[in-house]
Amino acid sequence: MEQYIVLSEEVKAAKEQGKPIVALESTIISHGMPYPQNVKTAREVEQIIRKKGAVPATIALVDGKIKIGLSDEELEMFGKSTDVAKASRRDLPYLLATNKMGATTVAATMICADLADIRIFVTGGIGGVHRGAETTMDISADLEELANTNVAVICAGAKSILDLGLTMEYLETKGVPVIGYKTDVLPSFYTRTSDYAVNFKANSAEEIAATLKTKWELNLKGGAVIANPIPEEHAMDEVEITRVIESALQEADENHISGKDTTPFLLAKVKELTGGKSLESNIELVKNNARLGAEIALSFYKK
Repeated sequence: MEQYIVLSEEVKAAKEQGKPIVALESTIISHGMPYPQNVKTAREVEQIIRKKGAVPATIALVDGKIKIGLSDEELEMFGKSTDVAKASRRDLPYLLATNKMGATTVAATMICADLADIRIFVTGGIGGVHRGAETTMDISADLEELANTNVAVICAGAKSILDLGLTMEYLETKGVPVIGYKTDVLPSFYTRTSDYAVNFKANSAEEIAATLKTKWELNLKGGAVIANPIPEEHAMDEVEITRVIESALQEADENHISGKDTTPFLLAKVKELTGGKSLESNIELVKNNARLGAEIALSFYKK
């Protein structure tokens, strides 16, 4: 395994010193936000984690290696490049074997974090069951990874472009706990609430860390969703975002956009239709998740 994994000096030192480490994905840089906001946000998120006392580890594929922790130059490279592959579970072997650049999705980041023995991972929102999946079978690989890989995912819930009800049903079937941080309901990315209850409400990072430790000490395979609502001052109006998403979904359908192209198209369309407000919300919710993720990591790795 060592032939495929390269730790940054910062992450290597953290491992040797027993410091808490927080994994970060790279798809959000290459495919989730435009330049230069993507690189600026990535750097700010890393700094938030450092200020909390943990070590950030942004994960990506470079030159046939899984890089656990990117340099400032590498962050810039991923932010500017237009030919970076979007890497999920199925893509990892090919991209590594052919030395292609790959930005890791939630699923791939979980796999790579697990290989590096990192248990806490911060992202924006998880993928899930797409609307109309009863006929298209369009279901994100994120959900299957959550069922199988021992990594906790701190997020602002599932992206509101999805079918949240079916997403929760899928997670329940797979035995994946959805823990709401100071909330009884699943946040829906741009907004703080939805029509769906979380499985458990936790009021502290310590409580979440203890739950994760207990889960894995019992050898209950799989991850957990830590649902952290977007801060109220950055949340979008529910009526407005619902209208925008319906319009974006209709356009995706008319253009026959499906599979892994769906989410990037919908997020770009939502940004366009909200005049950039959705991007601002996206940035703020990721930062908010980084704060909570670092606090959970500090508690989880406490001796």
